[in-house]
Amino acid sequence: MERARAYATLPGSSLAPGSARALLREAIDEWTGLGLPGAEHLTDRLADDALLVVSELVTNAVVHAGTDVQLECRLEDDDKDTAALLVEVSDHHPSRAPRGGEPESPHDTPEYGRGLRLVGALSEAWGITYRTGRKTVWARLPAGGCDAGDQIEAYAGEHALARGLRVAEILAPDPPPGQEVPERGPRDARAPRDPGGGSGDLRDWQDLRDWRERYEDCDGRDGRDGSWLGRGALSFLAEASDLLAGQLDEDLVAALAGQLIVPRLADWCAVWLEDEATAGGWSGGAGAGGPRLARVWHGSENRIEELRRALEKDTPHPSDPSGAGPSDYPWPGEALGDAPGEPGSALAYRLVAGGRPLGTLVIGRSGSAGFPDEITGLVEDLSRRVALAIGAARQYARQATISAVLQRGLLPGAVAEIPGVRSALVYEPCDKGGPSGDFYDLFPAGDGRWCFAVGDVQGKGPEAAVVIGLARPWLRLLAREGYRVADVLDRLNQLLLDDATEAADAAARALVAAGARPTPPGDGPQTRFLSLLYGELVPFDGGVRCTVASAGHPLPLLLGAGGEVHTAAQPQTLLGVVEDATYASETFELRSGDTLLCVTDGVTERRSGSRQFDDGDGLATALAGCAGLDAQLIAERIKRLVHEFGARPPADDLALLVLQAE
Repeated sequence: MERARAYATLPGSSLAPGSARALLREAIDEWTGLGLPGAEHLTDRLADDALLVVSELVTNAVVHAGTDVQLECRLEDDDKDTAALLVEVSDHHPSRAPRGGEPESPHDTPEYGRGLRLVGALSEAWGITYRTGRKTVWARLPAGGCDAGDQIEAYAGEHALARGLRVAEILAPDPPPGQEVPERGPRDARAPRDPGGGSGDLRDWQDLRDWRERYEDCDGRDGRDGSWLGRGALSFLAEASDLLAGQLDEDLVAALAGQLIVPRLADWCAVWLEDEATAGGWSGGAGAGGPRLARVWHGSENRIEELRRALEKDTPHPSDPSGAGPSDYPWPGEALGDAPGEPGSALAYRLVAGGRPLGTLVIGRSGSAGFPDEITGLVEDLSRRVALAIGAARQYARQATISAVLQRGLLPGAVAEIPGVRSALVYEPCDKGGPSGDFYDLFPAGDGRWCFAVGDVQGKGPEAAVVIGLARPWLRLLAREGYRVADVLDRLNQLLLDDATEAADAAARALVAAGARPTPPGDGPQTRFLSLLYGELVPFDGGVRCTVASAGHPLPLLLGAGGEVHTAAQPQTLLGVVEDATYASETFELRSGDTLLCVTDGVTERRSGSRQFDDGDGLATALAGCAGLDAQLIAERIKRLVHEFGARPPADDLALLVLQAE
């Protein structure tokens, strides 16, 4: 009989806790729907307890191990009295136990949850198992739940949550006044998933506003703060983590922080961000590389601009950068329209991730009462998540910048103009954040010759960039040295094979020097395969002489002035595969109106269900329909047909080059 079990390997990043919670929710729904053994014990309370335990254990593993994390959840149903949900989280740093409550070092703001005290409060048993190269923390949650009561502590163990509440109620904040509480299943009363979908762009701000309304069930002045904090704080932080973790822009993270805090926790909020180049100094001013005011948010929108102007004049300077907790910030009463002497309280929180200061979060609240300890602790917890999200967004921005610079260096700065030939190019990398596996070139080779290339490297990313960085300069060098088309492919093939052999030898020597075991087949440096269409153009009176060769690449198509289409080369072996391979080329003439189309497999293998674009000579048929069009219009039409072939965007890089005799 099928057992209720869910298993996944998660990357050691800030996205892992949210992914783990989503996996558990889906698993519980599936187990319940299938009626698996033990599913009848999956109450709302048990599901909510399990979500908190999974979140804490995965967060601990990510922050303090930093490796991939294995999550396993399963139902045990030996009998009614022992039914339980077992959660196991494993990482690959067995020497580092989960963090408890040891003091932090300077510039090391705690970036963890409530630790194993909460896990112990929710579980009837838990423990840590050490194996070679692996540490597993497990927890067993009984079907009836445990009475957490006074054992649950929040905010790094400094502030107790409202006493006497069942842990199951933590995930159920009060509804707005006058609104009935709907009957719910395991997930109905929780916040929606990240409306940004992890893309760095919020698709639906209304989702966020709707979510915030769930937590804005009182105005914070009627004595009900403690109730809300007790019942909703942990759910608020868990879902805030999901919202923040998927954002890839630091300014959007700052904007989200303001939306999350105001008006539930404070009357207004501001976020300063440090310039990465000068992010070590807290004493810099607003100018000359100091912090910039990235976001200001107020419960009353007509106060925002005036408040911004006041805050820009008073950059926060935490008095003790190495200390924990918030520091006081001057109250901007005049900007808020307060009467002289009218009280108000403002607190500044350092935003630190990985020991590096990233900025400052400031919250303000009018009135003489100031901020209760529960709120200062909750914002402190939230500020850690904001800092982690800003750090992740900056890391993504750095990687995107590096990838863009690398991509520009791997492609020609300009496409050469050839006398008597019109050319058009379409180049669309699938992954905008990393180097593409497709490349192209069109350059003068001297002596009245021009050469062109359209290639596709096996894989993408750094490995592809290495091959392109090797192949394109060698193509230009060999062509300008006067080598024929077939000879260029022969020598490039040998170059790739020699380079792969050297890389494998270097990797083997490194393993031997490190005392490691031999690498299993398929786990070492990958063989660098390259498909390439390479050709030479020589203009003459009345046309262009074209010599072309294809090495494992989609064959070029020749469109005659009358609309006939045929292939213009013979298929041959990929480059970098066969030692001492010998390549051959084809020579033909392009007369006025003749067009040569060169594409990568992102065009020919474009999918729509089980069909591909080139099935039944689909590319040739599309090209035949372009008779009479100039090169640019042909390129645009082929690109449009490729995009329209499938309902979803292309899943591979796309490159095509059109060469047309005038």
